[in-house]
Amino acid sequence: MVASKSELFETMFNHASIGIVVADERGHIDTINPFALQQFGYSDAAGLLGQPIEVLIPQRFRHNHKNHHQGYMQRPASRPMGIGLDLYAVRSDGTEFPVEISLGHYRINDRNFVLAFITDVTQRKAAEKALLDLNAALEQKVKERTKILESTVTQLNNQIYENQIKDKELRESLEKEKELSELKSRFVTMASHEFRTPLSTVLSSTYLLSKYTTTEDNAKREKHIQRIISSVNLLNDILNDFLSVGKIEEGKIQVKNTSFELQDFAQKTIAEMRMVTQPQQKIVYRHIGPSDVCLDANLLKHILHNLLSNAIKFSPNHGIIEVFTQVENDTLTLRVSDNGIGISKEDMKHLFERFFRATNAANVQGTGLGLHIVMKYVELMNGRISCHSELEQGTSFVIQVPSKQ
Repeated sequence: MVASKSELFETMFNHASIGIVVADERGHIDTINPFALQQFGYSDAAGLLGQPIEVLIPQRFRHNHKNHHQGYMQRPASRPMGIGLDLYAVRSDGTEFPVEISLGHYRINDRNFVLAFITDVTQRKAAEKALLDLNAALEQKVKERTKILESTVTQLNNQIYENQIKDKELRESLEKEKELSELKSRFVTMASHEFRTPLSTVLSSTYLLSKYTTTEDNAKREKHIQRIISSVNLLNDILNDFLSVGKIEEGKIQVKNTSFELQDFAQKTIAEMRMVTQPQQKIVYRHIGPSDVCLDANLLKHILHNLLSNAIKFSPNHGIIEVFTQVENDTLTLRVSDNGIGISKEDMKHLFERFFRATNAANVQGTGLGLHIVMKYVELMNGRISCHSELEQGTSFVIQVPSKQ
């Protein structure tokens, strides 16, 4: 039996995954669908029907909204509401949230009605703010680095012109200046490359979001919101690598040892990383020996997180990643092994250098700073790191640090 148009409309109205509010020509709520009730925090529609639509709008906007409603009823048209403005709605508990609203209208039984399609854009606004904050932090860091570099250049020039340094000191200063210049050049080149893809993703997704205004587009909107969030998280990880290298070079990393249970620590860190594994990848963990250690948990977590992240990125979808820990003779051994693409013997010579990317990793997202940071953290913990790898056979990193520092 074919459903009638009224039955079909009622089904779509009640099961739509977007808020729908219908108001009459006086601006009073005539109908509201279940999704909108959930958005605004109401258990049922009884307390809303017949109420002015302004009960869903923050107090400071209600007076102007009445005028807007009257103007719309004089010239009704299907269009977005408040183009170029930030719109807000208010829940039953008084809390506000950002929204996007599209308006439609219809006439029945000589009465005019307005339909408002309401989308909660809280997540998108948060992603946009995070991106702005990230850009501001990066710009500030670049300015600070540039200022330091300019100061170094000025001091060096003054020393040259005044002939106040010896030949050996001059050569050392020139080498330092060359190193700083090369570092800045590599940073600019790498940053422009690594930031271009996520920033382009954010830009294109934000533009496309504005094009999806119907209920049928909800899945597409959610897809682009998730792309924006993922890109912002990637940018945040890249910036954290830059900041970590800066702190290491400036000697601002202080080792803070605490006593903790190693197996529980490792299992929790591995559980976090399982959230980003590829399909069918597995992480297996094994421990031997006592489990109580006294180390800097933050540094150790960063080390394990980085090694697991690399193993996930460079292993096949069905790959198995092994994590092994052992405490023996007051020494912690941590090994992370995978069966991924491996590293060539030539690339092994430069593995822990800043900004170094292996030849076969050129198409994988990364800054080339992760293993450099890991090595520095291991050194701060008075330990050592080694790597064994063969192309297409996998890679194994082994870290040994005193378990009670």
